[in-house]
Amino acid sequence: MTIYIGNLSFQASEDDIRSVFAEYGEVTRISLPIDRETGRKRGFAFVDMADEAKEDQAISELDGAEWLGRELRVNKARPRTDDGGSNGERPNRSNRFSHNPL
Repeated sequence: MTIYIGNLSFQASEDDIRSVFAEYGEVTRISLPIDRETGRKRGFAFVDMADEAKEDQAISELDGAEWLGRELRVNKARPRTDDGGSNGERPNRSNRFSHNPL
């Protein structure tokens, strides 16, 4: 299982996140996404832990907690969904306007 941490301070580092979650058990992976265009952190992270019971405890105790001036949203990460077409492609936006036949 992967834990999603939302509303994360932009100042939070991987080491900061690891130290908080290590209080609950062994952290096996941290992903702290960076915006490709700006190079800035995106304000959320993902954490994997070795023990699912410890993950549940961390979620229970950290969801809604204030950390680095922000109220964290901590829950089980959901799989990514595609809002595009049925095959994962972006919807065709060229048909947004009707065409004048003249």
